Order: sequence, then structure tokens, then C-alpha cells
Amino acid sequence: MDPRSLTPALRALRVCLHLLMAGLLVLAAVRADSAAGTVMAAVTGAVYAAGSYLPSVRSSQRAAAVWLAVLGASWLALLWLTPEALWLAFPLYFLQLHLLPTRWSLPAVTLTAGAAILSYVGHGAALNPGVFIGPLLGAAVAVATVLGYQALYRESERRRRLIEELIETRAELAAAERHAGTLAERERLAREIHDTLAQGLSSIQLLLRAAERVLPPDSPAAGHIGRAREAAQDNLAEARRFVRALSPPDLEHGSLAAALERLCEPVTGVTPGPGPRVRFSASGTPVELPTPYEVALLRIAQSALANTVRHASASRAEITLSFMDASVTLDVVDDGKGFDPASVRPSSDGGFGLPAMRSRAESLGGTFTVESAPGQGTAVAVSLPLPAGATA
Repeated sequence: MDPRSLTPALRALRVCLHLLMAGLLVLAAVRADSAAGTVMAAVTGAVYAAGSYLPSVRSSQRAAAVWLAVLGASWLALLWLTPEALWLAFPLYFLQLHLLPTRWSLPAVTLTAGAAILSYVGHGAALNPGVFIGPLLGAAVAVATVLGYQALYRESERRRRLIEELIETRAELAAAERHAGTLAERERLAREIHDTLAQGLSSIQLLLRAAERVLPPDSPAAGHIGRAREAAQDNLAEARRFVRALSPPDLEHGSLAAALERLCEPVTGVTPGPGPRVRFSASGTPVELPTPYEVALLRIAQSALANTVRHASASRAEITLSFMDASVTLDVVDDGKGFDPASVRPSSDGGFGLPAMRSRAESLGGTFTVESAPGQGTAVAVSLPLPAGATA
């Protein structure tokens, strides 16, 4: 574990471990029966202090294993000289469990407990249950404490990463909502400009043209009417440029047919499993449609296809764009599980929904129909009358 990540409580535990080790070494040195025992206690303390201050011991398992081996050897030598070194086994348990991986630390703890028991017996102490229970119980407490803390630490880290992911996801959702709101506002403005300014300027231009036809050629008002008609024509062209600039990005780099064809490509990645195979086809002679027509047809296709992917459990779907003599039609058909159109209610999650698709089509003077039945797939069809002046 990175020492920089230690909490104040863990730093306090480290200090307590250092103090416990120092106190037990002092006890072993004072109770030693020989000068060699005192010297070995000092050597063990020096080895422990060196490892505590070496950064490599905390950052490298190899360096930690080497340091623990040297510390264990000095402890065994001290244990050979004085039985009081037995008590040092307890802090050694924690060091081994903390610095070594589990596959190494558990055998190391077992060997340390065994060495403590054997040293106690080797120094001639009388055999009793406490000789075996004490070191083994201490080892069990150390193992349970350290492994329990490690489990809690891993769970805490998992929760921390989960919280970070949730925060990132929330930020992404907020950005997506802002983007969706921006697109919706652009569409609304484009529709409003087309339905009010552009249509009004077009009507003014037609009226001025009619006025020009009924005026005598030498009328003083003819020049003014001509200039007014030209101004209306220029402003109409400017309004149409605004509408094109506010159109959806899907329509900025190609025709409606190309946008609908691109719409079929990413469908398989919308759901966890494989999505339906979607095919696009066009029939008839394409004509240039006003931007509101293209926007409406594209949005209806997007919404209908989204419903197919999310709810229909379909294996195949087809989008068909047909140009006829007086109308343009869009059909979205799937082979999914179908539904009863009469039982449809507005979406609770604020989705586009069938009523909104119908409203969009009818706002342009078109018709919107849904044909479906449980187990028989779904067909969504929208038909818009071609505006006057639409050209191939």
C-alpha cells in the first residue's frame, strides 16, 4: 500500500507498532542473561529501524522480503539467546502480513509461531497449553485483523472507483442533455423561421409580383414595388440560409436519403445483445425537400427505429423513403413482437413517442399511421404532401 494513502488512524497504528517493537526489544535486552543477548537485541532494533525508514521496503515486495528475512534471522538469534524474545513474534506477524503477499505471509506467520513455541520449549520451560495457545492465538488474531482490514480497504477502493465512475457518467449525461437541448432548440428555431419569416416573405414576394402585373408600365409605383420585391427575395434567401444553418447535423453533410442510410449503421450497438439488421431503400425520383420536411422525416425515422431496437425484439427492420408525384412517404417496418396501438400511452420517461411523431407529421399537413398487432410486427408510415415548387 502506498504510505501516502494512509489515513490518520493507520498512521497512529504504525506508530503504535513501532512503540510495541521498541518496548519488547528493550524488555528482551533488560531480561537477557548475557551481554550477547543485549547486543543482539540492539542489532535487531537497528535492523528494524533501518527497514522502517527505507522507502524501498514500502514500495517493493522484493526489498520487503529481503528486509523481513534479515529481521527474522536476527530475531531467531535473539530468540536463541533469551526466551523474552518470544514476545516479538506478535509485531512480526503484522509486518509479514502487511508487507508480503498472502501466499507468502501466511507460511511466514506459521513458521514464526512455530519458532516461538520451539524456543520457549528449548529454554527449558514447563510444557502447558499456554505455550501453544499463546503464539497460535496471537497469529490468528493478527491474520484476522490484517486480512479483514485488507478486505475493507479493497471494498472502500471499489466504492471510491464506483463513485468516480458515477460522477463521470453524470457529467456525460449532463453534456448529452445539453447537446440534445441545443439540437432541439435549433430545430425549433428552424421550424419557426420557416413557418413565419420565410413563409411571410414568400407571400409578400408573390403579392408584389401580382401587383407588378396589374400596374401600368409607366406607373411611378412600379419601381418601388420592384425594389420591394427584390428586398423580399433577398431576405427570403437569407431566412432559408438561417434554416439550413440550424438544420440537424445529420443533414449537414448530405441528402435525407444519405442521413437515413447512415441511421441504419449503428443500430446493432444500441442494446446489450445483437440488434436487428436494418436495411434502407429509396424509390421514385428524389426531389429537393424543404428543411422542415427533411428534419421531420429524419426525426420520425430515428424515433421509430429507436422504438424498434428497444422494445420490439426484432431481428429485421427496413426503412423505405418513397418519392411520389404529389407526396413523399417514409415507412419503418420491423418483424418484432408488435403491440396494440390503441393501448399506447405517452412515454413516462419523456421519450419522443407515437403522439409526438404524429404531431410532427400533421404540423406539415401530412398523415401518420401505425399498423401493428401482438406477434405481427410493426409498420410506421408517414406521408407528407410535396410542397409547391419541389423539383427533381
